[in-house]
Amino acid sequence: MIATGTVPIRPPVLGIDSEGVFGASSLDDGSRLAQAIDRGGIEKAVVVGGGYIGVEMAEALVRRGLKVSMVDMLPQVMATLDPDMAALVVDALKRAGVELYLEEKLEGFEEAKGRLAAVKTDKRLLAADLAVLGLGVRPNTSLAEEAGIALGISKAIEVDDHQKTCEEGVWAAGDCAQSFHLVSKKPTWVALGSVANKHGRVAGINIGGGDAVFPGVVGTAVTRFMDTEIARTGLQECEAEKLGVDCVSRTITDHILAGYYPDPGKITIKLLAEKATGRLLGSQIVGTRGSARRIDIVATALHAGLSVEDMINLDLGYAPPFSSTWDPIHIAARQTLKLI
Repeated sequence: MIATGTVPIRPPVLGIDSEGVFGASSLDDGSRLAQAIDRGGIEKAVVVGGGYIGVEMAEALVRRGLKVSMVDMLPQVMATLDPDMAALVVDALKRAGVELYLEEKLEGFEEAKGRLAAVKTDKRLLAADLAVLGLGVRPNTSLAEEAGIALGISKAIEVDDHQKTCEEGVWAAGDCAQSFHLVSKKPTWVALGSVANKHGRVAGINIGGGDAVFPGVVGTAVTRFMDTEIARTGLQECEAEKLGVDCVSRTITDHILAGYYPDPGKITIKLLAEKATGRLLGSQIVGTRGSARRIDIVATALHAGLSVEDMINLDLGYAPPFSSTWDPIHIAARQTLKLI
């Protein structure tokens, strides 16, 4: 049973091992970072990477009272969102005082008196008392590769729906193994504890002589920055385009609770559907408290193969403290159906 997880991405740039440059992939990393801040003298922090880890680390540092900058080589943060939805995350980052430097490539770290002094990109030097690497992870599959076990998407281990590898008597599960995407119908790689635990359950049952199947994933993920919740599931527009699927999308903004209820909050939902059939393809959600968990409705609909029209009649819970009579998910489905 191979369950070797992931390894953090650490680019081979000058000064990567400088004192004051921290990873963000283990409890030890977090402990060292917290201790460094507690010792004092830390005012400016730079987060390298604008994905889930980078956004979550930016929140933690802002809450510690630091002046935070974020650097990413892509033109947007949160690359698993479409650009229009990622722009809402940018707004939240800026409201909290985070300075963004997008489309800037990390070139290295500069020291002064034996400590980190600046983060160097291809466009500027950013003064920094500490830097956090939020560049993500990759499958830790060197052992499997050396053993001749087949690797697949993103160099994760190829497995069947029983978590078996190409070698008899060898299974793989967790972040080192690939999954099957139920919407794209293609292999995918997801490094999430929720998926890893499901992999492990299936592998364990089968190793023990049972017969369990892991059908696949739909790519559901959630996170938060301060009071802004972020969620996604299914396909993005660019992914649908690569698959040759003619899709339509509609974005709506509405109250989370009944509009007359005190502090009803705001939610923005984007739904994607196949134009010819109305088949639901995915969704992205950004909003205040109570927004993110609504992605689970869409994830369940994707697992069930529902259409956008099916979603309009879902019998979702209603009471003014939780939703309007037409839940924002219903409204997004109704508006998307107009395009089909």
